[in-house]
Amino acid sequence: MDRLVTLATCNLKQWAMDFEGNCNRIRQSIIKAKQANARYRLGPELEICGYGCADHFYEGDTFLHSWQVLAELIKCPQATDMLCDVGMPVMHKNAAYNCRVFFLNGKILLIRPKKVLADDGIYREGRWFASWSKERTVEDYSLPSFIASITGQITVPIGDAVIQASDTCLGSEICEEFFTADSSYVKMALDGVEIIANGSSSHHQLRKARRRFDLVRSATVKIGGIYLFANQRGCDGDRMYYDGNCIIAQNGDIMNY
Repeated sequence: MDRLVTLATCNLKQWAMDFEGNCNRIRQSIIKAKQANARYRLGPELEICGYGCADHFYEGDTFLHSWQVLAELIKCPQATDMLCDVGMPVMHKNAAYNCRVFFLNGKILLIRPKKVLADDGIYREGRWFASWSKERTVEDYSLPSFIASITGQITVPIGDAVIQASDTCLGSEICEEFFTADSSYVKMALDGVEIIANGSSSHHQLRKARRRFDLVRSATVKIGGIYLFANQRGCDGDRMYYDGNCIIAQNGDIMNY
């Protein structure tokens, strides 16, 4: 029996530290995904605070305001019955992580930290974030009290894990993890994951768009299933320009971009 699912990815023009504007743009992407009857929505890396916050990642307010934006998104009525995957910084055991946060119907399902940081070329993620080194391991993360009052949860899992639905399995990569020789998507696919999503903040470079398309296509040729890619677009206040290229590929074919 064939199983059909509608998946949504997006390019967002986010700005560093523009929490109100970023929240509105994320909300609009959720509304558009809902109008398209999507059951899953993927956004770019660190879309809540903006990727180029630089040393603002040393400030506690950056994390607090990110949680406040997430609270508004969780309460968004258009997010009902749709798994939402957003990017934000999270502080866990006094270490800052670049994370994906999955929520559905008012509940946070998983916080997934980035495992491989970008520290080459113009990237300096190791200056602000720790990498998650515990493979296939989750821990309890204690939610801020105002988030717990919304979700009814005291703790949620944080770590290297996937989302098991009733009829499929979804896994996540974050930007640089896809470009490394030991990409996570191969291990996830061998473990039964059918849908793999990558929230990225990948800057413009000559012929880099072609490389993204080739990597996404070759990933689904190799492992089958579906691969989604989301990216930022425009300048977020730092030196970099992001050129978008949201992509959905299935079994070696580019389905949409």
